[in-house]
Amino acid sequence: MMTISKAAAFLEKAYDTLNKQYFESALPKAIITIQSRPGCYGHFTCFDAWSDPAKKYKEINISAETLNRPISNTIATLLHEMVHFYCYLNKIQDTSRSGRYHNKFFKDEAEKRGLIIEYDKTIGWSVTTPSPELKSFVNAMKWKKITLSRGMEIKDKGKKPSSTRKYECPCCGMSVRATRDVRIACMECDEVMQKAC
Repeated sequence: MMTISKAAAFLEKAYDTLNKQYFESALPKAIITIQSRPGCYGHFTCFDAWSDPAKKYKEINISAETLNRPISNTIATLLHEMVHFYCYLNKIQDTSRSGRYHNKFFKDEAEKRGLIIEYDKTIGWSVTTPSPELKSFVNAMKWKKITLSRGMEIKDKGKKPSSTRKYECPCCGMSVRATRDVRIACMECDEVMQKAC
């Protein structure tokens, strides 16, 4: 039986393998999480979301609702988020509009690493699929599909989706919600808060 801990352990090993294959092991260790993020396949935190007494870590999340897609697509999502980490470390401004809109810098870096990137008018160069080369790599690694995913129960099908937006501080991770697009700052860190997907 597939468990969430087994799925997370697999993604951590896949991160290490992809780091070696596509980034020459240049990315520091990140904490890989599986959390509920309806409407997103994954995300990267540009702040230190995790820490132990000796070190702080960035987070890469794979959405629990989409975990059971074909394995090459799940790996493509992980690699997509790793490209964001690479861009962050190398001071490449790969997104705008509070991190939602992916620009051509992101597209260029992602396509160097086995991803096919297509354009969407809302999120820019973000639509990600695995290239044939990445699929071959996944097959060669003998990685198997994660069969586990989190189903969301819809209680009222007639109800419209929430119109709230979540904003996060890139430094401390504090979050707030708003019912419209706003420009808001974290007074603790003196940083503009970023809209989460």
